[in-house]
Amino acid sequence: MNYLLDTNIVIIYSRDKDYAKQIETKYQLFGGDHDLYISVVTLGELDALIKKNKLGQRKIDKIEKILSGIATIGIDYDEIISKYGDIDAYSQGKIDRGGQKFAAKNMGKNDLWIAATASHYDLTLLTTDKDFDHLVGEYLDLELIRLNTLTEKK
Repeated sequence: MNYLLDTNIVIIYSRDKDYAKQIETKYQLFGGDHDLYISVVTLGELDALIKKNKLGQRKIDKIEKILSGIATIGIDYDEIISKYGDIDAYSQGKIDRGGQKFAAKNMGKNDLWIAATASHYDLTLLTTDKDFDHLVGEYLDLELIRLNTLTEKK
């Protein structure tokens, strides 16, 4: 399977908690036969997280080790930029859905870039974020991990 990992998945793996072990057991992301990708937007989100939370070198090294096994995709491509516009307009209810009723949904700008990247490259988006649900079938394939169904040991 070809996955685009949302930022929250990288964060979960960096914490070395039971959630990461359970996700790895179920999906075998790093031990299986998958191609893993992140959007360059994820790198920006992670950099901001490191700075805002003043993460120490050990945590930064852990994040960098995780990222070393994942390919990064840029967003400076006309096709991704166009997908961004399509997904934003669709989410706001501005694209005709063949008469279907739809409540507009505001998406964060970073989520729009991540969704556009997954959509353009036909990658399954792996996330814990429900903000992408309305795009399933229309723009992307989604694998939603519900953390409340996993048990984290404290």
